[in-house]
Amino acid sequence: MYLQFINPTSTTTTLNDNIPISKIASSSLPQQSLVVVDQNGELGVVSEPMVQRWEGGGGGGGGRVVPAMDAVVKEFCVHTEPNFSLPWQRKKQYSTSSSGFVIKGRRVLTNAHSVDHHTQVKVKKRGSDTKYLATVLAIGTECDIAMLTVSDDEFWEGISPVEFGTLPALQDAVAVVGYPIGGDTISVTSGVVSRMQILSYVHGSTELLGMQIDAAINSGNSGGPAFNDKGKCVGIAFQSLKHEDVENIGYVIPIPVIMHFILDYEKNGAYTGFPILGIEWQKMENPDLRMSMGMTPDQKGVRIRRMEPTSPESLVLKPSDVILSFDGVNIANDGTVPFRHGERMGFSYLVSQKYIGDNALVKVLRNSQTLEFNIKLAKHKELIPSHIEGKPPSYYIIAGFVFTAVSVPYLRSEFGNIFDVPIKLLDKHLHEMAESVDEQLVVVSQVLVADINIGYEDIVNNQVLDFNGKPVKNLKSLANMVENCNDEYLKFSLEYNQMVVLQTKTARAATLDILTTHCISSSMSDDLKTKHNMLQEV
Repeated sequence: MYLQFINPTSTTTTLNDNIPISKIASSSLPQQSLVVVDQNGELGVVSEPMVQRWEGGGGGGGGRVVPAMDAVVKEFCVHTEPNFSLPWQRKKQYSTSSSGFVIKGRRVLTNAHSVDHHTQVKVKKRGSDTKYLATVLAIGTECDIAMLTVSDDEFWEGISPVEFGTLPALQDAVAVVGYPIGGDTISVTSGVVSRMQILSYVHGSTELLGMQIDAAINSGNSGGPAFNDKGKCVGIAFQSLKHEDVENIGYVIPIPVIMHFILDYEKNGAYTGFPILGIEWQKMENPDLRMSMGMTPDQKGVRIRRMEPTSPESLVLKPSDVILSFDGVNIANDGTVPFRHGERMGFSYLVSQKYIGDNALVKVLRNSQTLEFNIKLAKHKELIPSHIEGKPPSYYIIAGFVFTAVSVPYLRSEFGNIFDVPIKLLDKHLHEMAESVDEQLVVVSQVLVADINIGYEDIVNNQVLDFNGKPVKNLKSLANMVENCNDEYLKFSLEYNQMVVLQTKTARAATLDILTTHCISSSMSDDLKTKHNMLQEV
């Protein structure tokens, strides 16, 4: 056994097992002493507490970070991702490792992308050789945070949960702790807070408050805590900027976002997400534009360009309304609100601080009149969803035609970079809004070649507009219409004025052979099955 005390400004001194315990357990030693042995074998006493703590650096104002790292764990995950090209099966499983940390309530926080599409999750404590099975309690895809727990009581022995601090100021010292690539033991990188801004969360495909630091964040650091100079957690490492023109730019999920996730889970028993204001808006920086909208010189705000039809606020707000304030906070002409001294933030920050179902007071200018509306906030309904929330992709097969609903993960699977997507699909993703909560964009993803579909083999990723003259609202409605069709022909109208026509009886008979040839167990995903078509399949 070796007792070890690590001083950040000196070398390590150790006590060997050869020294009798009776010699070091003397009542004459000062309280909280460390007995050490020098190079000549002489005993000595250092009046320093042998605990991990935060120490002040010599001759300066900033402290040097020595965090209580026993609460930081290494997380191991086996992922099995959906196969969007062959949606009836999954891809080959693979393993990753990342970081996490213990919080009160026998819970562990990590990144959502660390456990995305998980099959099995295990965690290992610092200095331990045992991996413990973990259960995923909640995954916050938008904020890239996940919460785990471990049922084995042994895991929680000797671990003190991490305490949360407040939002740090610019230039405050931070230390990122975790298990990045380059070694198996715990790693600490230090830096300062460089910037606070509304940030694009890569995994979440959303924009929330983010903290930029100059400490290195590498693969495997994901999910690890960022400590301040008081030893309290002020964020979670989750992404970094990799470019030939930049160095040491890492990003941390800050305290407001973390606490929103935790309180959301505690309040609802599940993660419900972040609300949005379902509008697209325009800056009002041009004086002529402001004058034409009837704004006085002391009024500021942003103009509503258009509303999402599925949002609750579309019932009270109108295009060309000027939003003057949100919950009593005035909005500037560039869409920002006061944040801290010398800092401003996009007003979406105020919306993201709310919870699903909360009310917000919105003041608008309409036809030179000031109006106030109490709006109930809801989650964003996207025509092309950014996530499938761990569910398998939906599909429907008839006569070799594979129909599916488009999502951002589907587009990335098919085309790689999102901006390599065909222009029509990309335009729908960026600009088109859902008219109803169950609307989907349905496409023919591919054609499984057979005699029945000769001449249609090259149809790939074409949107289905209607079936037998009836508009296609979503994939389930299409599957039901085809399954219940008694007409002689199945007629699919696609974009670019393409048409697919199949004999109904021949198509249904050919589907069974095609499913057998490609080892597909069902012609549709489970979420599309009804009692009627399940009986037909059997």
